[in-house]
Amino acid sequence: MLQDLTGIGTALAAYLGLVAIVCWAAMIFWTFRDMRARSRDMLAQILMAVLVALLTIPGLLIYLFLRPRETLAEAYERSLEEEALLQEIEDKPVCPGCKQRVREDWLACPHCHTRLRKPCSRCGRTLELSWDICPYCTTATAQYAGPETTSVEPARETAAAPDTWTAPASAEIPRTRSARRAAAAAQAVEFVDGEEG
Repeated sequence: MLQDLTGIGTALAAYLGLVAIVCWAAMIFWTFRDMRARSRDMLAQILMAVLVALLTIPGLLIYLFLRPRETLAEAYERSLEEEALLQEIEDKPVCPGCKQRVREDWLACPHCHTRLRKPCSRCGRTLELSWDICPYCTTATAQYAGPETTSVEPARETAAAPDTWTAPASAEIPRTRSARRAAAAAQAVEFVDGEEG
């Protein structure tokens, strides 16, 4: 009976020893893989695996305290998000006169009345001031001769505006939303091209 207990004790000790060795190897393997996901430095990867191999559980705790906060994939995703935010901020157009944000389809800056774009006389779409032909309907447009940035002073009702215009008289109603906006804006906006001294 004593031999049976000794045999069971030996088998249990061997089993627990095997479990301990497998856990030790798993800790080393996990540490190496985790460090590889967090750093490109091969020396740091090997050093952390050796630390866990020599010190076992205390080494694993030391590694958990010292390891980098984020993985390389998380750092890459964060940098992509930051880059996308910066791109979004940089892509917003600004008025050349007052540096306020403006929208792509605005014909004039509502803050300083600087002319930003002009409407096509035929299709009503928004055109850049420097364009001499509408790319949408191929209508020739008058070249804008004035400066692109203008005075910050708003137009006075008593003085005649040097460059006022209205929407072209047309029998058809613009069908697209941007064309309707351009036509409505063209009827009510006075542009200030500069102060005449």
